[in-house]
Amino acid sequence: MTAPAESPATEAAVRLLTSLVAHGVREIVLSPGSRSQALALAATALARSGSVRVHVRIDERVAGFTALGIARESGTPAALICTSGTATAGYLPAVMEAFHAGVPVILLTADRPPELRGIGANQATTQPGMFRPWARLSVDAPVPGDADPALFSALGAEAVAAALGLAGDGLDGVAGPVHLNLPAREPLSGAVPDPLRASGDAPPRPAPVQPLRVAAGPRTVVVAGADAGADAVRIAREGGWPLIAEVVSGSRTGEQLVPDYRERLRDPALVGRVQRVIVCGHPTLSREVPALVRRADVEVIAVRRGGERLNLSGAAVDARAVAVEPGPIDAEWLAAWTAPAADPAEEAGDGGSVGSAPDAPLNRAALVRAVWDASGAADRLLFGSSRIVRVADQLLGGRDVHVHANRGLAGIDGTIATGIGIALAAQAAGSAGVTRVLLGDLSLLHDVGSLLLPAGETAPRIQVIVGNDGGGTIFDGLEVAGTAPSADLDRVFYTPQAVALAPLAAAYGWTYARAGTRAELERALAADVDGPQVIEVPLPR
Repeated sequence: MTAPAESPATEAAVRLLTSLVAHGVREIVLSPGSRSQALALAATALARSGSVRVHVRIDERVAGFTALGIARESGTPAALICTSGTATAGYLPAVMEAFHAGVPVILLTADRPPELRGIGANQATTQPGMFRPWARLSVDAPVPGDADPALFSALGAEAVAAALGLAGDGLDGVAGPVHLNLPAREPLSGAVPDPLRASGDAPPRPAPVQPLRVAAGPRTVVVAGADAGADAVRIAREGGWPLIAEVVSGSRTGEQLVPDYRERLRDPALVGRVQRVIVCGHPTLSREVPALVRRADVEVIAVRRGGERLNLSGAAVDARAVAVEPGPIDAEWLAAWTAPAADPAEEAGDGGSVGSAPDAPLNRAALVRAVWDASGAADRLLFGSSRIVRVADQLLGGRDVHVHANRGLAGIDGTIATGIGIALAAQAAGSAGVTRVLLGDLSLLHDVGSLLLPAGETAPRIQVIVGNDGGGTIFDGLEVAGTAPSADLDRVFYTPQAVALAPLAAAYGWTYARAGTRAELERALAADVDGPQVIEVPLPR
């Protein structure tokens, strides 16, 4: 069937998408659908000319986390396209994570026109404002044909600025999700200009914010949570202060790094002397850090990354950046925190000696150390929210590794999709490294649909490393393990599983390796990676 020569929906889609590209968007993740056909065809035409890269995912939840991973790695907004109805709602978990983690994504959700809303029309629901609690900008656009087409060009520029935190709403420099709801009337698509090209510079960046200047005097510790990055390392170095860096922070390096920080935070004689805490990122992996920043006698300065401020004490200072004023360094204070610590493997509950011999069965300690040691500066490492990341946080020392984790809400949603997005963005930027996703078996199965990569898609260089202990043993460390009947604990918490991962990987076209010993795992991690691979590591319950 020949498409109509003219379609207001197509003109609006072309104007909007070329504007997004002109303002720095380089990646679009779309899911097929009828109502969004003009957007999909315009995106495809732009991809054909090399103006943008398009990734197709049939599941909107998978698509949302793929875009999240792309934007996490690149720092540039990634756009999402879907049809109306439940498709739009599928983005919600990724939108919530993007808000709390400060990741820029732009949702382009097709919709019915206003006259077909609220009357029982097919595939129509309440989409305007659906993501408002988590969106930096939420717009229900006019129907194409009812407004000046130039409005859609302006809307693209506004969306990029808002996603990057340039909206002037009091959160300058804090990135996050943007929702453009796009109603259209038939004809839903028409002829797209061919070739369709767009070009633009890198996306705009926030102007430098006025940093909060902090004095060198008080006894201070710097806490680096998820996504803290190099900023936490800099602050600790300039102040000569101990650095408590979670393994997901990207800050676990430098001379100020505190080894075995949990043990230090349990020492009342040491932690009782803390006068000030500077928090970067979102700390989530221990109970000791929240206990410290809740103390009424400790000054807390929290450098915001996401849309929600960290204020556990009710009196924390909300900062965008921190500058350390020159002053004397308290060498005794730093040494008290950074003196070498004993190997904390036993405390991690995984036995330091188990799995240490090349032919011995692996445990979690050996697994996380092997993956950490195999990952270099060119690689990316994504930790899933499972028991494994907590073991890694307790065991692993300082190393310059590019680390990611969805710790904004600490969910297991979309872990594989996020890793694929990270891999695609890193490869597009020219990285020759490998993206490794280290997660538990239930996190894998929760996101198993992400293994589906349509024909013709760019193959990510990715290793999904699954610590398979047959269920959710993370609940071993929670109160329920000591209060619930064992049958109830198994059924509604551990949820034991015996899924055969080798045929599962094969069904989706991923290569598969099983590593039961340290030597087997090291060989698997050192092998050349030219596409997606699952590495299964059996673990004891």
